Amino acid sequence: MLLELKDIKKYFSAKKDFFNRTLSYVKAVDSVSLVIDKGQNLGLVGESGSGKTTLGRVILRLYKADDGRIIYRGEDITHYSHSEMRPVRKSIQMVFQDPYSSLDPRFTVENILREAYRLIDDRSNRQEQVAMMQQVLGSVNLPGDSIYRFPHEFSGGERQRVAIARALIMNPKLLVLDEAVSSLDVLVQEQIIRLLKDLQKQYDLTYLFISHNLRVIKKLCQKIAVMYKGKIVEMANRDDIFNNPIHPYTRQLLLAAMKYKTSSNDIQFNIQDNGKLVDRGGGHYVLE
Repeated sequence: MLLELKDIKKYFSAKKDFFNRTLSYVKAVDSVSLVIDKGQNLGLVGESGSGKTTLGRVILRLYKADDGRIIYRGEDITHYSHSEMRPVRKSIQMVFQDPYSSLDPRFTVENILREAYRLIDDRSNRQEQVAMMQQVLGSVNLPGDSIYRFPHEFSGGERQRVAIARALIMNPKLLVLDEAVSSLDVLVQEQIIRLLKDLQKQYDLTYLFISHNLRVIKKLCQKIAVMYKGKIVEMANRDDIFNNPIHPYTRQLLLAAMKYKTSSNDIQFNIQDNGKLVDRGGGHYVLE
């Protein structure tokens, strides 16, 4: 087991009174538990606002969990200090949806990668660093001279490759991919997905793939968790989700995916606060 989440909660203040006291909360993540095994890709799917991105940020401790536990490689990192989290953040990296906003436009690719490289090796000389950077860029199918270019000189797909290279240079074990291909056209999506499959073998990676697109998740993930209003409503292996969806929300998502349209305005289900995931057999969990 690489990562385990136990009853994770993350609430945000929705309304405050005159004295700045919180009157109501948005339950972005509400008692979420899941397990990711080494080498197993988990797809986290749901409509916008379901809480999936918040959960990804909680795992990296970019947001502090209000309750619950985060177990990574057998260690409880829930309350790690900033200094204690440094080696963990090298091991868990995140690739964001929009690479242009996550890459400093003032920096060349060399400077972008060097910032990450210094965290793992600040003793090597520039020549050694450049050689390492070019090796990583080659693994994401970018030429070595890319290190001298700025983010605006790349296409969207190429920028995402740079973002992936920046994560890889840290030698991570878990990559959290937050809508990493959703801003790309279909052909480029296919290229990035093939690249991720190759990189997984090359670098021994495990993926948490966050997306609203079930078609994309199906191509990369062996296990799928469906999230709605801060809760996991269904979790099973890929074939069970696609061939035997049980929760009505999952069925609606699949229907929307097959029709190439979203129907989030039509998706409204009552979710009980005390609902629990129940195993319907064969590791197929449904919120009841």
